[in-house]
Amino acid sequence: MGKMAAAVGSVATLAAEPGEDAFRKLFRFYRQSRPGTADLGGVIDFSVCHAPGAPKVVRSQLNWSSVSDHDARRAGLQPVSKWQAYGLQGYPGFIFISNPFLPGYQWHWVKQCLKLYSRKPNVCNLDKHMTKEETQDLWEQSKEFLRCKAVSKRRPRSLLEKLRWVTLGYHYNWDSKRYSADHYTPFPSDLAFLSEQVAAACGFQGFRAEAGILNYYRLDSTLGIHVDRSELDHSRPLLSFSFGQSAIFLLGGLKRDEAPTPMFMHSGDIMVMSGFSRLLNHAVPRVLPSPEGEGLPGCLGTPLPADLPRDSVVEPCSVEDWQVCASYLKTARVNMTVRQVLAMGQDFPLEPMEENRRDITTGGSCHLDDDNSRVKRARLNPDC
Repeated sequence: MGKMAAAVGSVATLAAEPGEDAFRKLFRFYRQSRPGTADLGGVIDFSVCHAPGAPKVVRSQLNWSSVSDHDARRAGLQPVSKWQAYGLQGYPGFIFISNPFLPGYQWHWVKQCLKLYSRKPNVCNLDKHMTKEETQDLWEQSKEFLRCKAVSKRRPRSLLEKLRWVTLGYHYNWDSKRYSADHYTPFPSDLAFLSEQVAAACGFQGFRAEAGILNYYRLDSTLGIHVDRSELDHSRPLLSFSFGQSAIFLLGGLKRDEAPTPMFMHSGDIMVMSGFSRLLNHAVPRVLPSPEGEGLPGCLGTPLPADLPRDSVVEPCSVEDWQVCASYLKTARVNMTVRQVLAMGQDFPLEPMEENRRDITTGGSCHLDDDNSRVKRARLNPDC
């Protein structure tokens, strides 16, 4: 309790800027926080919450019978009965699952985010400044740069290191903040299967993975305060999967004058926002460097097993591919958010012709910020 009291005291002494709301004040505090100090004493760490007792933390009941142990393993997950799932008092519908992945299986999802999901026809932030031919295969153009990363830290950044976001399925239009039927590419089947198992375990059988936004964070990246309200069916949950370096996540209220609750997101952690919590303000003010320097979280040190189930959606990961992934993740974090956009039988509303002509790749940098794009910060803070 001493560390938490010190952290609360540190926040209280932070002078508010003119017109600054409670959420923005906490965002700024954690953006400037110093790892290893009392600044982070008030951040909830679900990885050490093996039983309720931390402030606000309660156990979440999962639907064990909705996902067979076999299907869980096909997606690289432990049996649902072994998951450590928590909720927060005052946030009904919020579920935090502390790394339910089987040892080694995170390798597959990291590789997919970097090697497969970043390929065309999926859309990414680099499309605004480069041709489709130049962004066709970011992995192939970047892998040798990343393998040599430790040798030359002054080298130019690879294209993968310049990647900030990728959209899947129904591609989110960052300008209009909408999805549309004519901006769609097939959603990855392995990620859809993973999402369906997690949603079912949380009581959402029949969940359909229709859109995904992948965010690629460097150590200086932040995710501005926002609400995910663009989906047309808010009765279905928002699923969030984290890999790589840890980050601080802020979960607020319906209005930004409500102070948010801070929590750590570690590699392998899954968050589910549903019900009341589906439309709450949230943000990521800080990605935390590894305490060991440029190291990987311990859960990523175990290789992916060679004896995968015959019907597994998880594919083998070569040593060469993991070398690239590991080099990237030493100073980065990847987050996958998966959404169902439409209710069963629902269609997109008709839009004016001019709206349909808008380029879905414009304005993409407004979602994720880093120290190299401070000039754009004013566009990041409003809800998006």
